[in-house]
Order: sequence, then C-alpha cells, then structure tokens
Amino acid sequence: MMKTDKIKNYNQKVLAILGTLAIILVIFSIITISGIAISEYFRFNDYDDIETGILSDEKIDELKKENKREQVISYETPMLIDTLNSVYIIPVSHKNLNEPEDINGLLNIASKSSSYESKDNRYSREFYGNYNNVIIYNQKSDITKQLFIKRVNFNDIKTEYFSDDIFLMFNAAEKDTYKDGVINLADFKSLYIYSFNQKKLKKVANDNMDIVSYHFLNDSKDIIISFGVDKNNDGTYDYNNEPTVIKKYNYQTNELKSIITDNINSDLQKTLEGS
Repeated sequence: MMKTDKIKNYNQKVLAILGTLAIILVIFSIITISGIAISEYFRFNDYDDIETGILSDEKIDELKKENKREQVISYETPMLIDTLNSVYIIPVSHKNLNEPEDINGLLNIASKSSSYESKDNRYSREFYGNYNNVIIYNQKSDITKQLFIKRVNFNDIKTEYFSDDIFLMFNAAEKDTYKDGVINLADFKSLYIYSFNQKKLKKVANDNMDIVSYHFLNDSKDIIISFGVDKNNDGTYDYNNEPTVIKKYNYQTNELKSIITDNINSDLQKTLEGS
C-alpha cells in the first residue's frame, strides 16, 4: 500500500512539473509572438513614413488655386561628406500637415541614421529618410547650393568615395507614373549621380522602366544597373511578376547599353519555353 502511495505521489509531482513547464512554454510563446508583432508594426509604420512621397503635380495645382499647401520643407542634420574641403550635405525632407494651411509657416527639423560599407578601393556611406532635395554647404566659402531644381522624391542618399572623386547618388522619382496622387518610390525612378570634383549632376534612366538596383564594376566608375520592366503598363514595377533587364552605364560617355546580346536573350527565352 505504501509503495502504491509513493508511486501516486511521484506521478502527481511529475504531472505538476510537466504542467508548470507547459504553462511557462505557453507564456514564453505569447511573449515571443507579441514581440514579433510589435516589431513588425513599427517596421511597417517606419516603411510607410518613408513611402509617403511628395504630392503629385495635379494635386499641387489644385492646392495652388486655393493658395494652400499640405507639405512643408524640413531640414535634416548636416553631414560632413568631404573632410579635406569641409563640404557638408544637408538633406531636405518634408512633413505632411494634418490639414491644408495657407502658404506660410515654420519648418521642422529631424535627423536620420547612416550606414557605412567598404568596397574594393572605395567606400560608401548611406543615409535614409524621406527626401526631396539636398543642399551642399561649403564651410570654407560659406556657400550653399541647391542640388535639384525640380520636384523629386527619394529615400536614400548614397556617397561613393573614390581616390579622385566623391559621388552623391540617388534613386529618385520625379513623376507620378503610378497615378496614385503622390510621387514616391512606387513610381518609376532614375539614377542621379553628382560628382563633387566636376560639380555636375548626371541622370541615368531607361524609358518606361524602373531602377531596381545598381553596382559599380570592379575598379571602375562604370555601373551595372538592373531595370524593372513594366509589362502591364500600370506605371509601377511589380518585383514578383515583372522581369528585369541588365544594362551597363559608362560614366565617362554617358552611354547605356545591354551587356546580354539579343541572341543570348532569345535562346534563354526559348529554353524556358521548352521550344
């Protein structure tokens, strides 16, 4: 009898321990899932903030008739780009007003983060935000320069450091190709390259295509660019369902050409189709 009681007590203790472990596991799972949900919430909210873009030309025209505006300029923290010559950039962002106001008012100031990356004989820095222009400020001469003279939107400023030059690079949209009322990253973008030495801004674009990505060729200022093809002509590139093409951009000549021949492209397509 005593042996039976001991077995029962032992089983009860084991069940109690297993029950406690199960409760702890459930609590841990709930905390983990909640943490992931909260992180995703803030991640997507941050992404939405980057994607707000600037108002389309059509919307701007409507507001002008009422002498109103819905967005105001906001200057980001100055960033030292050229240490030797004491040259800074001041990214220009914008804030969306809760409701339209008369064309007057003050500006807000905010700051964003940056990242660094080393590549071959050069290195790069990257700044993220919701930008519509860049001011270049020369500390020595106390002169500021506005880089863009037209309305654009971009969320990324990349600096590439070469032994003989510094590039500012932007994937910027300038037209509401998607026709959703704003100019943002859903629209077709062009690659802009500003040379500090030449003090010149170059534009790289392919008609009715979107810039997807770009990479410098080894030990070169030439660039391999991936363009997204808008096959359904809806004014935006769908990464999941629409193809990309590869082009090479020659920085010196401004030429943009395919590196994959028509014959290879045709053969690959026929192979895919099984013909």
